[in-house]
Amino acid sequence: MTRPELSLARDFEAALAWWRDAGVDCDFVDDATAWLADAAPQEGNDAGAGRPAADAARTAPPGAPGAANVPPAPAAAASPAVLRRDLLGDSPPQSLMEFRDWWLASPALETARAFPRIAPRGACEPALMVLVPQPEESDRDTLLSGPQGRLLANILVAMGLAEDAVYIASALPSHTPMADLAMIAASGMDAVTAHHIALVKPARLVAFGTGLAPMLFGAGEQPLREINHAGGKIPVMSSETLDSLMDMPRLKARFWRRWMEWSASH
Repeated sequence: MTRPELSLARDFEAALAWWRDAGVDCDFVDDATAWLADAAPQEGNDAGAGRPAADAARTAPPGAPGAANVPPAPAAAASPAVLRRDLLGDSPPQSLMEFRDWWLASPALETARAFPRIAPRGACEPALMVLVPQPEESDRDTLLSGPQGRLLANILVAMGLAEDAVYIASALPSHTPMADLAMIAASGMDAVTAHHIALVKPARLVAFGTGLAPMLFGAGEQPLREINHAGGKIPVMSSETLDSLMDMPRLKARFWRRWMEWSASH
């Protein structure tokens, strides 16, 4: 039995049929196509007629013969500048007790009105300070009174830390859905966080939430590993949020490995 001779056309047809059976019926390219761009004017029945003239009119310098009266493209709108405010005012709190009262009542702090403000908890000069982005949605009187708080309690037990040796705080006074921490920090909240940490004077700090970097280190691209203040330097370890640790067990294992390595040297 002789094998039929395949032509290039039949090879091409067979290849298209194979891709069509596989469900691929569109052509894709890497370069974007400006589908909404204005089409070049056409004259007569020739689709290409008038195109060279139109292209020349578009590319000719302003004022040159044949230059098209095309208005310049509008400049890209600049991002609105963040208005930075002195949230602490002329008389910032000088003790943790004063700070808690100010945290709960200061009109300078913008909060989500649907949720109450929740005070931090703990004593001054703790072995560890824990910072989270915001209170839990179910918090009413105590910070981290829900599932995140239970996870944190288990983590602290595994660390061998008593509850009274840990200071627990949030970067925002109340639960704030879809909070833009970077913008809030740039508006002056980073100074509040720095003042808060200076009053607490912890030996170490763990920040649960990589979005807390602007609150702790400013707008730099690379977060630092320690915070400088008048009393010295505070080592900082950054991790994913507590709710992320709950949702992805592998993050718990990674956090624990990082904690063991970090705590051994701090």
